[in-house]
Amino acid sequence: MSAVDERWDDGLIARRVQEPHAGDEESPPPEETNTPVTSPYATALRGRLDALRKLVGLSTTRLDGRTLAEAGRVLEEAAARQRLSSRHTVVAIAGATGSGKSTLINALAGVPVSETGLRRPTTSAPIACAWSEGAGGLLDRLAIPGRLRRRPLAGGVGDEALQGLVLVDLPDHDSAVTAHRDQVDRLLALVDAVIWVVDPEKYADAALHERYLRPLAGHAEVMFVVLNQVDRLPGDAADQVLDDLRRLLDEDGMALGEHGEPGATVLALSALTGEGVGELRELLGAFVQGRSAAERRLSADVDATARRLRPVYVADGRPGLDERSRDDFGARLAVAVGARAAGETAEREWRRNAGRACGTPWLRLWRWYEGLRTPGGAEPQAEVPVEDELTARQRVEQAVRVVADEAVHGLPAPWAQAVREAAVRGAQGLPEALDELAVTVGRPGQGGKPPRPAWWPAAVLAQAAMTLLQFYGALWLVGQIVGVLEPGLAVPALIMLAGIVGGPLVEWACAAAARGPARRYGQETERRLRDAAAGCGRAMVLDPIASELMRYREVREQYVTVAGGGRGVG
Repeated sequence: MSAVDERWDDGLIARRVQEPHAGDEESPPPEETNTPVTSPYATALRGRLDALRKLVGLSTTRLDGRTLAEAGRVLEEAAARQRLSSRHTVVAIAGATGSGKSTLINALAGVPVSETGLRRPTTSAPIACAWSEGAGGLLDRLAIPGRLRRRPLAGGVGDEALQGLVLVDLPDHDSAVTAHRDQVDRLLALVDAVIWVVDPEKYADAALHERYLRPLAGHAEVMFVVLNQVDRLPGDAADQVLDDLRRLLDEDGMALGEHGEPGATVLALSALTGEGVGELRELLGAFVQGRSAAERRLSADVDATARRLRPVYVADGRPGLDERSRDDFGARLAVAVGARAAGETAEREWRRNAGRACGTPWLRLWRWYEGLRTPGGAEPQAEVPVEDELTARQRVEQAVRVVADEAVHGLPAPWAQAVREAAVRGAQGLPEALDELAVTVGRPGQGGKPPRPAWWPAAVLAQAAMTLLQFYGALWLVGQIVGVLEPGLAVPALIMLAGIVGGPLVEWACAAAARGPARRYGQETERRLRDAAAGCGRAMVLDPIASELMRYREVREQYVTVAGGGRGVG
């Protein structure tokens, strides 16, 4: 064998070259190089990948690692693929045992790149065939060793059109060897496109459709489905089998590239006789020269990731809190803190103070006497009737549960859990804060006493005048009785009677006049306590809930971008 022949012989006839003419200098043997000809992804894909990266970052503390693992893998593979050659398109040839995929790659390459034969499985490790230099980095990424890298026949039919093509013959996807199936699964996640080779006997195999074609239906634009061995079918049986194959692919949800529509390419051929191989070579040439397979594959991967993540990002309805929910929460806290009872107590205290200030001296003397008789010696100070501590705490907890349930209505489970946890954390000190409000805000007036209206001094003076009239009339009558003054009972009796009757009349008038201000004072006390309780609940519970909902809306906006501007997002 000549030195030139040895240059291309890797044990399986990699490719042949013509002998150099006499006198020509022998050129150095070509080496497989790693030429990273990178280019940025299209704007749409780049924006979706950026949104996916932000989505993962915002969701790390809300979702478990297993949920985000696929998204992380897609981002890693997108970054790794961009660093490698954009002039090459890696196409895997996958099929079942005996489907003829090794024969097909040999027919496309023009030389026996992959071993064929009756022994099964024939392909035990992936074998690559590159039509041009510079694919070393891509093959390193696929972990295909140098001894399994081939070159096609130089100057073969369609060789120029296939520049940039890297075909990878995969092990059988239905191999009895587990390691072979694992190799298939690993490489299918890394290649830019796939040629599925099926035969008339196994094209409807459930394992193929359920394990591969159906889950990868969203990658139809980077798939070829080839019905091989049509030379074994008589008459028009090949067309019938091909139509049935299209039907099965349609049931798998895979779009078919017919009538100019994007989708999978389906065709029939015979790798053994060469029938249809030329058509496949032409289709592959146009596909490779488009140099968009890697982006389309990554776009389909992002689509698949968006579909998997949809249940954890897309809500049913419009979650959140409206004004009614916020008002209801404030009302429940007001009940828990006893706002109405505090208002009623403040009203009674106001009226009681009015009675003490404007009542007759004899009535106040009687109250003083009753106070002496009462154990403790003084009238107990009115306290805000806060509900029993256990009952109030239960009411607060119930209010927090209700508002959290209303806020998470329709939210995906992880975000609903995050909102509930935020509400529970905020509510940990809420009962104690409400108790403090009941004491500080709910206590009547300054120093525990309600304010006095401007007319109270006049009422006190009037009551004092009535008391003086009583004393004056009484002293006049006593002076007449002892003979100090001239007799005449009518005038002093009338004066004394005026004082006696006028005192209760002044007290009654003051009580009537106090009803309106007392009611307003009680209502104001109730309002202040309600507002204070609502403000406390807003700061401790509603604001954390709103923060979590805002975070969800932010990640949902990123998800909409990842899903392609809202495709399939409800």
